[in-house]
Amino acid sequence: MSTAAKRGSGARTTLHQRIRRDIEGRILSGEWPPGYRLPFEHEIMETYSCARMTANKVLSALAASGLVERRRRAGSFVARPKVHSAVLQIPDLKAEVESRGERYGYELLDRQQRGATREDRGRLEVHLREPILAVRCRHDAAEQPFALEDRLLNLKAVPDASLQDFSIVPPSTWLVDHVPWTAAEHRISAFNADASVATELAIDIGSACLAIERWTWRNGEPITAVRFIHPGQLYDLVARFTPSG
Repeated sequence: MSTAAKRGSGARTTLHQRIRRDIEGRILSGEWPPGYRLPFEHEIMETYSCARMTANKVLSALAASGLVERRRRAGSFVARPKVHSAVLQIPDLKAEVESRGERYGYELLDRQQRGATREDRGRLEVHLREPILAVRCRHDAAEQPFALEDRLLNLKAVPDASLQDFSIVPPSTWLVDHVPWTAAEHRISAFNADASVATELAIDIGSACLAIERWTWRNGEPITAVRFIHPGQLYDLVARFTPSG
């Protein structure tokens, strides 16, 4: 490689690093908060007088570092921090979202009080036609969908749930505050969003999602069965272990 070519290569590298440091500084300082849309490639090209390849390289590097989320056809956005949840705890999503300084939002999508169906029996371990409450809702963080909640409550175990309309207070928050439990089970899985989930979570079809299924009992009697669906980039689960004997 000639001396001139080496100087040119070094200049391009320096420009790429300068652009990335500039954008990182705006994100880390809070000037560009979570959810902020970054300039498009052509806007970066105009601002920094760089090639499209350089602009794309900067955005790709920021996405790889976890600072930026790239959405097809929508642009690049400052990534929202993940919620870290302890696997062996029963979390309150409202409290978790607010603990990281984000505005919490909630919408009740459906509420049905009915007799248990055969499908309900498989989820909640109740007898056919026993009274249950089925609730579907969505939790938001920073005005963006954060989780879908699909919950069944055993009204024989928690009859007071029938008096709650859950239009303002989420069932997860109400249960944490009012209903003690003695045993719980978690099941964690990952899947790609279908059209329905993608629409409700405002993500692309095929995006990675985290599903957390949870069951709680009180002295052997089932209380609730719930399935939470999170966009994969917004939630992770943490557990600390000690060596067993």
